[in-house]
Amino acid sequence: MRSDIQGLEITKGELRHLSGVDPDDVFRSSMLRESGKQLTFLFNELLIALALTPIIVGALYTFIIRPIRGASINWAILLLIIVPISVIAGRWFWLRSNSPKLLVNLLDDVDRYHAVLQAIDISDRLETAGSSGGALTDRTQVIAALQLTREDLIRALMSERILRENKNLIAANPELFTNNLRALEAMQVNTQAGEYGRLLNEALQIGLSVQEEMRKLQHQRSR
Repeated sequence: MRSDIQGLEITKGELRHLSGVDPDDVFRSSMLRESGKQLTFLFNELLIALALTPIIVGALYTFIIRPIRGASINWAILLLIIVPISVIAGRWFWLRSNSPKLLVNLLDDVDRYHAVLQAIDISDRLETAGSSGGALTDRTQVIAALQLTREDLIRALMSERILRENKNLIAANPELFTNNLRALEAMQVNTQAGEYGRLLNEALQIGLSVQEEMRKLQHQRSR
């Protein structure tokens, strides 16, 4: 990956710093649409359920089942089946209810943003291999657009965190609600057709999505 797009990445560490939460702890339905993330998510949830099951089953059997029903293998087996299912279901609802919708949408926008960076990286590699001809001016314009998009994403993540942690503070930071959408639109008007034009349009669409999330933040601030 060339240095100019590598520097545009928003790392997990940056996301954690900007949002105040570990992005891996935020439940997103998009995670279940990608096979790799889906397997990782389900595997982690299964490990958590298996780790908690002996503790919960032991407590229920010792303090509830045994005093009432006496020693019973059938009840022990039943608990070993019901408890992990209940843990997984409980965590599912807990994760969904504790994942702010605005933050979820912004993290999805970050994923789309990184997908554009990856597309440029692939195009760069093909060009280096002599399999693709790219226009340097278009590439430069897309990089500039992505820099603006990155700024908007960071600004939106900061705004969401401030609102989530302390709604009163956001009134003192109105500059967090400005964005670079008009600059992105101007770039799109001047871009040429082709692959870089498509990537620039994708950057604009991400900018529109971020603008919508910022509008929601402003609406919450005005309540």
